[in-house]
Amino acid sequence: MEYKLYIAGNFVKTDQKLTVTNPYDKSNVGETFLAGSKELEIAITKAESVKEEMRDLPSYKKFEILLNIADKIAEKKSELAVVLAKEAGKPLKYALGEVDRAVQVFKVAAEESKRLPKEYFSIDWTPAGHGKEGFVKYFPVGLIAGIAPFNFPLNLAVHKIAPAIASGNPIILKPARSTPLSVLELAKIIDETELPKGAFSALAMDREAGNQLVTDDRINMLSFTGSPSVGWKMKTNAGRKKIALELGGNAGVIVSDDSNVDLAVKKCLVGGFAYSGQVCIHVQRVYVHEKVFDNFINQFIEGTKQLKFGAPDDSATDVSVMIDEENAVRVEEWVKEAENNGAKVLFGGNRKGTYFEPTIITNTKREMKVCALEVFGPVVTVEKFSDFSEAVKNVNDSEYGLQAGVFTNRMNEMNRAYNELEVGGVIVNDVPTFRVDHMPYGGVKNSGFGREGVKYSIFEMLEPKLLVKNTDY
Repeated sequence: MEYKLYIAGNFVKTDQKLTVTNPYDKSNVGETFLAGSKELEIAITKAESVKEEMRDLPSYKKFEILLNIADKIAEKKSELAVVLAKEAGKPLKYALGEVDRAVQVFKVAAEESKRLPKEYFSIDWTPAGHGKEGFVKYFPVGLIAGIAPFNFPLNLAVHKIAPAIASGNPIILKPARSTPLSVLELAKIIDETELPKGAFSALAMDREAGNQLVTDDRINMLSFTGSPSVGWKMKTNAGRKKIALELGGNAGVIVSDDSNVDLAVKKCLVGGFAYSGQVCIHVQRVYVHEKVFDNFINQFIEGTKQLKFGAPDDSATDVSVMIDEENAVRVEEWVKEAENNGAKVLFGGNRKGTYFEPTIITNTKREMKVCALEVFGPVVTVEKFSDFSEAVKNVNDSEYGLQAGVFTNRMNEMNRAYNELEVGGVIVNDVPTFRVDHMPYGGVKNSGFGREGVKYSIFEMLEPKLLVKNTDY
């Protein structure tokens, strides 16, 4: 099937073809195109021409547009999920969940479009302010460039598109080259709404156009989700733009001795191995109290053995392939390196093409890549601890700080985790992989800055403007 790029309200071909393949069996999922600087220029120019129209779009109209998009996504749920599963190698059960989340994001954005932030406050706290009152209203920043990754090609794109519409900003969305098709399907839906033409463009890009998207001064904000090395370089090259970066991590989990171990195992199986660990809040490092370590590890291994490998579009599949063989090879090398330096592989550790087995490792050292870096694969390290404060220090001993999970029934441990863990979010009695789409989401340290989650993304996409009125006349 051929997918045209969506540029300023038109579906367009270019002379640069892009074939999208299924990482499971290398079959052709669809053909699309790469945009160059000429096509990007059209998108930018048209987006600039509708900035005022978007700024002045009334709340009821934005609400209707966003809700219309949500409804149409829901109608096409099965079709979108199959496209997602095939282009990303994502098990169908998780692809269906991703489509559901995209629906929710647009619904939440519709609600938030009716309550954009504003404030009235007193000026007369000092004598100089006597007879004056103040108002703060938030205005759209302008044209937004959104860059989405391969792992959640629909929902992470939607986390940029929906808040942009709700806040009255035009947006140009660049999907990953490996997974552009679900966003182009979304473009067909958006094109049928009353959103002003030019307010949204979706186009895969060649390198030159991709660089221009970051550096062009007409773009007022860059919202990027991806790897730290790429994200920080973009920040350097972005000039005076506002920046929001979500850069991933190596999420830690603490399992206390009084926790529900059965629950912890069940949650860690999904958090560790869903979508082959290609999730920036995937469970990567688990610290288990020594009193319950054997119980946890035995159940964890048995649960991992039960995971079903198969084709991504098979509804029974739990674990499928990684996005490409290059990344599967990288994960294999990291695991072998750890094993050669004293780590013990308790389960898995083998690769076949783009498939890497769900893998459990122990006896690791902090400097090993499987601990220190973002593995972004189906690998979980499990280690013992004897004191809760020790476990907190272990989680914090990382250059990343996105989210952490803590399994405990003690209030003092919950409080300590919340106050001392150096992360953007602490999830109690669940894994760091937990996310609902209206909560603030983002991290500290090498995990980036700024927050997503519809309301919080809207805040990032607005600028406050002060009005002071003289009331003494």
